[in-house]
Amino acid sequence: MKNSILLAIGLIVTAAAIALSDTLFEALYFDNEFSNEMYNSHLYFTNILIVAITAWGLAAIYYYIINSVSFSRWYHWLMVLAAAVVICPIASYFHITGTMEEMQLNFEHQAFHFVLTEAFVEAAMFLIASFSIRWWSSNCRHTPFPE
Repeated sequence: MKNSILLAIGLIVTAAAIALSDTLFEALYFDNEFSNEMYNSHLYFTNILIVAITAWGLAAIYYYIINSVSFSRWYHWLMVLAAAVVICPIASYFHITGTMEEMQLNFEHQAFHFVLTEAFVEAAMFLIASFSIRWWSSNCRHTPFPE
C-alpha cells in the first residue's frame, strides 16, 4: 500500500510540474525577452517533458533493466543521476536553440543559463522518480537509501 501511495505522489508531483512548467521555470530563471519567447513558443512545456521523460526513463532503466546486485550501490545510482543531469540539459539546449534559430532569434547565452538551472529540476525529478518506482525492483530497491 505504501509503495502505491509513493508512486501516486510521484506521478502527481510530475503532473503538477508539467502543468505549472512556465511558472516553475520562470521562478528559477527569468530574462524578459528570452522568457517571453520561451512562453510564446511553448518551450517551457516541451522542456518539462524532456525533464520528466529523462528522469522517469533513466530511473526505470536503473531499477528495472539494469537491476543488478553488482550495480546496486548508492554510487551506481549517483552515476545514473549524473547521466540524467548531463543528458537532459544538453537535449534541452539543442531543442531551445534549434527552435529559436527557426524563428531567427539568438538566445544561446540565455539558453545556456536556463539549462544550467534546469539541471536542478532534472535532479529533483530523478529523485522523485527514484523514490516512486524503486519499490518493485528486485535488486536495487534499497538504492540510494535503505528502506
